[in-house]
Amino acid sequence: MTRFALTIEFDGRPFMGWQRQDHGPSVQQAIEDAAFSITGERVACHGAGRTDAGVHASGMRAHIDVARPITPFRLMEALNARLRPDPVAILDCVEVPEDWHARFSCVARHYEYRIIQRRAPLTWEKGLAWRIPAPLDAGAMAKGAARLVGRHDFTTFRSAHCQADSPLRTLDRLEVVQSGERISVFASARSFLHHQVRSMVGCLALVGQGKWTPDDMTEALEARDRTRLGLNAPSDGLFFLRADYP
Repeated sequence: MTRFALTIEFDGRPFMGWQRQDHGPSVQQAIEDAAFSITGERVACHGAGRTDAGVHASGMRAHIDVARPITPFRLMEALNARLRPDPVAILDCVEVPEDWHARFSCVARHYEYRIIQRRAPLTWEKGLAWRIPAPLDAGAMAKGAARLVGRHDFTTFRSAHCQADSPLRTLDRLEVVQSGERISVFASARSFLHHQVRSMVGCLALVGQGKWTPDDMTEALEARDRTRLGLNAPSDGLFFLRADYP
């Protein structure tokens, strides 16, 4: 049995999320079905994160175990051939030790949330960014983001359906970067709560619109109460960038 680590890019728009679902297509199912057509084996594809419906990835990491002898390059090429026309691509495939785990060995996860400020509707980027018609104050958003960096109880920014044992998380980075009409919010942590990034971005958008102040971000955090959340950003603009390993 050989364990292969995969680096995966996908457009999340056609999928119900990463995790296999009974009520619709998933990225995990697409890869597992492709692997079965190649090997005849019912493999389990374990990802570094469980992205929601509509969330995208440019560098998701995952692993599968394959009994059939096959080189990483041939497996990657075969997976990509079987995945068409789904918008999923295997960018890299390498052999890893059997105790390497895409989820449990991961020491950091990195996300980007993309916002476009413009009145005109999005065309080819529809579903790939959150369009906000009025200009945002990126400087105020950056000040609000700084209030959340560090180790905190993120209950306010946690989905009611989150299954994590604890709301405590250490947020290593929450940075707001503007380039013209585009604003990117970069978030990095060892792990995130369900909807945490989207919830933080939604509230930062309120700060950018002048509806909240940076102090409101602090108050929402300290409230430890989901009902104090101002706004949950849509899934459209969220990208899983990469996962780090020792």
